Amino acid sequence: LPKDSGRFDLPIALGVLAASGQVPSELLDSLELVGELSLTGELRPIRGSLPMAIAARSAGRRLVLPAASAPEAALLPDVSGLAASHLGEVCEHLRGESTLVRIEHQLPAVAAGPDADFADIKGHVQARRALEIAAAGGHSLLMVGPPGAGKSLLASRLGGILPPLEGP
Repeated sequence: LPKDSGRFDLPIALGVLAASGQVPSELLDSLELVGELSLTGELRPIRGSLPMAIAARSAGRRLVLPAASAPEAALLPDVSGLAASHLGEVCEHLRGESTLVRIEHQLPAVAAGPDADFADIKGHVQARRALEIAAAGGHSLLMVGPPGAGKSLLASRLGGILPPLEGP
């Protein structure tokens, strides 16, 4: 099978370090480890950290992942995870010499941009009315038309009339 990512680099490296006695192996039983290692030991970001955080939470285990992938995992309420930037940080944490950064739940800020004003749309009376009805009723939209008809303009301005999103 072709390699699709290096997300198993960190657990393999820590398995070798635990087998050679360089880090305590008993702490690894409660952790899920994911991350791609560079040749210098730096942890590179991985894809899919949110589903991994969900699986780790349902299994009652703590997830250790690259710091660059932590914001995706932080979307999960009650996330139990730690972020690291380097293999050395994970080893120091396992030896009790330092602690890793705990991942805290946070939702990204979502706001309409200053140029996303629905009032900027001139003409398109029927399309504007359809957007207003869909926004008011929480309906889905399907925009069909030739290039240059204004579909992208209308879609970009729709956020200006929607109510703010609320977290879970």
